Amino acid sequence: MEINGRTRTCGLIGHPVEHTLSPVIHNTLAGLMGHNIVYLPFHVESGRVQDAVKGADALGLLGLNVTVPYKSEVIGCLEEIDPLARKIGAVNTLVRTEGGYKGYNTDMEGLYRAMTSEKIKIAGEQMILLGAGGAARAVAYLCALKGAERIYMLNRTLDKAQEVAAEVNHGVDKEVVFPMLLSEYGSIPNGDYLAIQGTSVGLAPHVEETVISDRAFYEKIHTGFDLIYNPWETKFMQYVRECGGRAYNGLKMLLYQGIIAYELWNKVSVSEENAQIVYERLKAYFTQKG
Repeated sequence: MEINGRTRTCGLIGHPVEHTLSPVIHNTLAGLMGHNIVYLPFHVESGRVQDAVKGADALGLLGLNVTVPYKSEVIGCLEEIDPLARKIGAVNTLVRTEGGYKGYNTDMEGLYRAMTSEKIKIAGEQMILLGAGGAARAVAYLCALKGAERIYMLNRTLDKAQEVAAEVNHGVDKEVVFPMLLSEYGSIPNGDYLAIQGTSVGLAPHVEETVISDRAFYEKIHTGFDLIYNPWETKFMQYVRECGGRAYNGLKMLLYQGIIAYELWNKVSVSEENAQIVYERLKAYFTQKG
C-alpha cells in the first residue's frame, strides 16, 4: 500500500507485543477493502498506559487494540465504555470518538463468530470451562448469555472460580455457572459436553503441558475449543480428538475479534470471503513455521 498524507493509523498496545499477529489481520483487510490504513504494534512499558492513550488521541489514531496486561487498566483512560465491556471488566478495542476513546470487548463476540463458523452451538449445551482468569471470565459471560444450560467452571483455586461464577450468574440473572476445584473434575456427571480450554497451559513453548491428562475426562467431551492457537494443536486438542471428539484452536477467535475491531473503526462489514482470505494468511504463518 502507499502511505501518504491521508493514511490513518491503528495499532496495538501491550507488553509484550513482539509476538502479535494482529498486523496480519488489519493490514490484509485494509488491502482487500481499499482502505488507506496502516496497523502497527506499540510496546508500552508498565505504568505508561494512560500516556499511551493520551498520545494516541493527540496523534489522531483511528483506533487501538489492547492486549495483556492492560485490558483492565486501560478502562480508567477512556471517555466511554460499552456496557458489555464494563460488565466483563476488560477492554481490548478502543474506538475514536469526538471526546476521546470508547472501549469495547470484541473477544466474546469474536469467540462466538469463531464457534458459529465451525457450526458449534452454545444454546442448550452442557459445558465445561477450564480456568477462571480474564479470558475464561469473558467466555463464561458469553456462554451464559448465549443460552448454555450449565457451565462447570474448573479452576486451581476455588475462591477465584466462585468469584467469577457469582459475577456471571448475577449478570445474567440466573444460576448457570457452577464453580469447582480443578482436582474435582472426576465428579462432573457423565454426559456429552462442550468444553473450552481458557487457561494459558499448553501455550508454546510448553507444548507438552495440559491442565488435565486423564483420558476419562476427555471421553465426556464431544467438542473441545482451546483459546490457544500456538501451537496449532495443543495437548488438550489432541486428547479430545483421540477420545473421539472434535477439537479446534483459538486462531479463528483471534481472527474474528480483530475483524470486529476493524468493523468498529471503519463502520463497515467484513465479508466472510475476506475473512477466509485473512484466516488463510494467519494459518500460513504456522504452516511455514512447520
